[in-house]
Amino acid sequence: MVLKGNILKLFVAKWIFVCSGLLLCSHALAETTYVIDPSHTYPSFEADHMGLSLWRGKFNKTEGVIVYDPDQQTGRVELVIQADSMDFGHDKMNEKAIGPKMLDSEKFPEIRYVGHTMEFENKKLVRVLGDLTMKGVTKPVNLTIDHFNCKMHPFAKREACGATATAQFNRVDFGVDYAVDMGFNPNVKVLISVEAIKK
Repeated sequence: MVLKGNILKLFVAKWIFVCSGLLLCSHALAETTYVIDPSHTYPSFEADHMGLSLWRGKFNKTEGVIVYDPDQQTGRVELVIQADSMDFGHDKMNEKAIGPKMLDSEKFPEIRYVGHTMEFENKKLVRVLGDLTMKGVTKPVNLTIDHFNCKMHPFAKREACGATATAQFNRVDFGVDYAVDMGFNPNVKVLISVEAIKK
C-alpha cells in the first residue's frame, strides 16, 4: 500500500512538473521578438544650453529588441545606443558632448536601456518601466508611450511594431554634471521613435 502511495505521489509530481513546463513553454511561444530597425530608430533628446536656448540632438546608431505578448499584455525592451553616434548637427558640440567631460564615449561606449515591465490600460500599452545605464551608472527611467502599433510591414513582408515614447531624467544622476554650475539645467527630455521587425 505504501509502495502504491509513493508511486501515486511520483506520478502526480511528474504530472505537475510537465504541466508547469507546458504552461511556461506556451507563454514563451506566445511572446514575439521584434528586432530594432536601426535605419528607422533614432533616440533623440532636448537639453538646456545655459538657460538661453534648447539644443536638440539624436543618436545615429541603435540596436536591440522588443519582446511583446499582446494576449498576456507582457513584454520587455532592450536598447543599446552607441554613445559616440550623438549628433547635434554641430561638429564642435558633438566632439565636446562625447568627450571625457560629458559622455566620455571612449571609456563608456554604450548607453543601455532595459525596459523590464510593460504596463497596459484597456489593452493599450501606456508605460515601460526600466533602467537606463550611462557612464557606468544605472538608474530607473520609465518611458511614457505616446503611440504603439503593430502591423504587417509592406516592404519587409513581416509583422513590425513601432512606437513613440518620452522620458525625463537628470543627467547629474549619471555623472554628467558639465556646466551645471554655469546655469545649465541638467534635466534632459528623451524622445524615442522606434521601429522593429519580427525576427
